[in-house]
Amino acid sequence: MGHNGRDIHHEEAMMGSTEVTLVGVDGSKESLAAVKWAADRAIRFGGRVHVLCTYALASYSAAALDGGYAVLDDEALKRGAQQVVEEAVEIAKSRGEVRVSSSIEPGDPAGVLVEMSREVDLVVVGSRGGGSFADRLLGTVSSALPAHAQCPVVVVPRHTAGKKFMPVERIVVGVDGSEVPSSALRKAVDEAEGWGARLTAVSAVPIGSGTSMMAWTPNVDHSALLDNVRKGMGEAIDQALHGRTMEVARHALDGAPASLLIEFSTAVDLVVVGTRSRGGLAGVLLGSTSQTVLSHSTCPVMIVPSDHLGKAESAAAPDWGRR
Repeated sequence: MGHNGRDIHHEEAMMGSTEVTLVGVDGSKESLAAVKWAADRAIRFGGRVHVLCTYALASYSAAALDGGYAVLDDEALKRGAQQVVEEAVEIAKSRGEVRVSSSIEPGDPAGVLVEMSREVDLVVVGSRGGGSFADRLLGTVSSALPAHAQCPVVVVPRHTAGKKFMPVERIVVGVDGSEVPSSALRKAVDEAEGWGARLTAVSAVPIGSGTSMMAWTPNVDHSALLDNVRKGMGEAIDQALHGRTMEVARHALDGAPASLLIEFSTAVDLVVVGTRSRGGLAGVLLGSTSQTVLSHSTCPVMIVPSDHLGKAESAAAPDWGRR
């Protein structure tokens, strides 16, 4: 089921869209849900889905009967990874007319996905809660990957109730209130346009928070501060729209960024935020707040690198479908 990476980009160039979405799978229900999300988006936007499963070398598993340890040889690990990939490919194809390729790679899942993020346009992974080793491993991937990826990353959480994640009809993007549009804002506009979704831009200003300097600093006109944030946000949105006719709801709110994002996630289908930003709602997604949002959001979260230009390094893509 493997597919040569160079052939992928060549084929895309011949068929129109050059977008490649990389989906990391491990056989869990959550990773297969990520496959469905990626396939549905590819059907809507065009492009290809590439399914990837990694396997570790010199791995050991607990023997089921005697509590000892059994060495898993490389071929057994490869066969297991290949079975995971084949199931994921079938699921992707079952969603509709979508081009799907696949590969298996040795190595750490997060490390491999970060490396390959330089060569693709979007990475999609699943996320779940729990305390098992597998849960912690997947949690590590879904939190470490967005911080280091070179392209946008979508983390799809476990769906527990309410409307399905697809189709995407409502999107909220976190902005910092500056007059310059962030990569996250530009990407959110593109996503809303592609989906025909309603877009809401939100800037969080923690005025009333007990831990905020603005909560106790005298002579600060909180109303004027929010007005300035709204003005900057409006200018950034106008630039991001770049002449496109799209209604964008705009809110500057008093509150903690992570809490507001999590609250909005209950009412929308996609939350878009940035990394390594100047500050505000997107800028806090660098440390513990990032993990909090990704852990508690009830809808998929798209994390966009602050320097993302929307183009993968496809011209120099190595043979990442070699196994």
